[in-house]
Amino acid sequence: MDAALPLSSPASLARRRAALRHRRARRVKRGLMMAALALALVYTLFPYYWAIVSSTKQGDALFDRALLPALDLTNYRLLFANPVFMRSLANSVFVATSTTAISLLLGVSAAYALGRIEFPQRRAVLILVLMISIFPQVVVLSGMFELVQWLGLFNRPSSLVLTYLLSTVPFTTWILTSFIREFPRELEEAAVMDGASHWRILTRILLPLMGPALASTGILAFILAWNEFLFALTFILTDENRTVPVAIGLISGASRYEYPFGQIMAASVTVTLPLIVLVLLFQRKIVSGLTAGAVKG
Repeated sequence: MDAALPLSSPASLARRRAALRHRRARRVKRGLMMAALALALVYTLFPYYWAIVSSTKQGDALFDRALLPALDLTNYRLLFANPVFMRSLANSVFVATSTTAISLLLGVSAAYALGRIEFPQRRAVLILVLMISIFPQVVVLSGMFELVQWLGLFNRPSSLVLTYLLSTVPFTTWILTSFIREFPRELEEAAVMDGASHWRILTRILLPLMGPALASTGILAFILAWNEFLFALTFILTDENRTVPVAIGLISGASRYEYPFGQIMAASVTVTLPLIVLVLLFQRKIVSGLTAGAVKG
């Protein structure tokens, strides 16, 4: 009498059970990662969404807990009809754009010298650049105030361009130096054999390859200059020369007892939206630029 043969051996059953446990663990891990990502997105984006909701409310409606916007654009109409705010918006565009352009120009030149040209003090210069970027604004505020007055730039938007370079140039120099160091030296050696100068190598060979790094550093420098408050509050006195962060802080109501929360939220949404659009448009170049030099080989 033949005995019934088992469909599978104990070793095969053990492997199947292990594979099943592995798949379940992967599903649980994936679910936890998705939940953590959703929580991070809600934590990050909900304040901006609540600002949008609050900017569409008036009066007592600001105290409601409704999560949907009221679709009332009165605060935005009042904001765009305010010449002081529109002037400050134009000042911020000028200051941030000028700061970004000058920072990239100086940063690219310094990064090429620090990343490609051999000289004994190169490491000391890099450390010095890092030390400059570490100083808090309050420490250098009095010295920059004296410098701005001596140059005759007090109460002028150009004074902000000068002071913002103190933080943006070291930042761009560090990132671009790391990026330039990753380029193969064969590119420069071939250009040197053809008689190319350092400036020609930088502008004709390396600069066209630095799109991701320029995009990442440029956008981050623009954001730093766009959002800066302390220097803008200290060096600018009149409404026609102020930038957006200070203008938002000085928005007042019709009386001393009124706090224009709706208009402040509308202004915050207005000045933040261009930054979000820029980051979304250049997000791939920002990531590739910031991770340049992180992986060897």
